[in-house]
Amino acid sequence: MSKELPFIVFCLEEYRKEKNMGGKAVIELFDCYDVCNYLKTFYEALHTTGTKYIVHDIDSYIQSRQAG
Repeated sequence: MSKELPFIVFCLEEYRKEKNMGGKAVIELFDCYDVCNYLKTFYEALHTTGTKYIVHDIDSYIQSRQAG
């Protein structure tokens, strides 16, 4: 197992809780905007930040993908 996988699961769960969403809905959202790949790519920078920062960063990333 890669070191990024537990982090991605953590991010998914924290995002789900913060946004009051179901797991399936978060997975579909993450799949639609390739969030898991983003989290894997920027693991080294993100895994040392706080939960609120990560959730905000994911929101920013999704918004940037929606605009593009």
